[in-house]
Amino acid sequence: MQTINEVQQEIIDEFSLYDDWMDKYAVIIEHGNALPSLDEKYKTPENIIEGCQSRVWLQTDYRDGKLWFQAESDAIIVKGLLALVLRVFDGRTPDEIIGTDLRFLKEIGLTEHLSPTRSNGLLSVIKQIRFYAIAYKAKMEKA
Repeated sequence: MQTINEVQQEIIDEFSLYDDWMDKYAVIIEHGNALPSLDEKYKTPENIIEGCQSRVWLQTDYRDGKLWFQAESDAIIVKGLLALVLRVFDGRTPDEIIGTDLRFLKEIGLTEHLSPTRSNGLLSVIKQIRFYAIAYKAKMEKA
C-alpha cells in the first residue's frame, strides 16, 4: 500500500497535467462519478457534516486498526473533492491520519479556486475525519 504522501503526490501529478481550471474541474467530477454511492441506511442525521453548503454524509468504520470511510454529496464537485480526500485517508491508521499534512489541496491550487463556502465544507469534512481518528486512537489506548 502506498504511503499517504505517495498518494498525495500521485494526485498532484495527475492535476499537473492540466493548466486550465475547467479541465481540473472535469477531473474532480470524474473522481466524484467514480465514488461508490453511499447506502441509504448511512444517510442519517448523525452522518451529515455540518458546515457544508451542500449535503454531505460521511460514514466511518474501524476495522483491523484502520479507519474506512464512505461518503456522498448531492453536489457533483463536492463528491469529487470527497473522492480525493478519501483516496488519501481511507484504510489508514488513526496515527497516520492525525499526522498527515494534507498538502495536495494547496499544491493543486484547490484552496484558491474553491468558493469560501465550498472550502469551509471541505475543511469540515477533513476535521471530522481527524476527529474520528483521534476518537478511535483514544478508544484503542483505553482498551
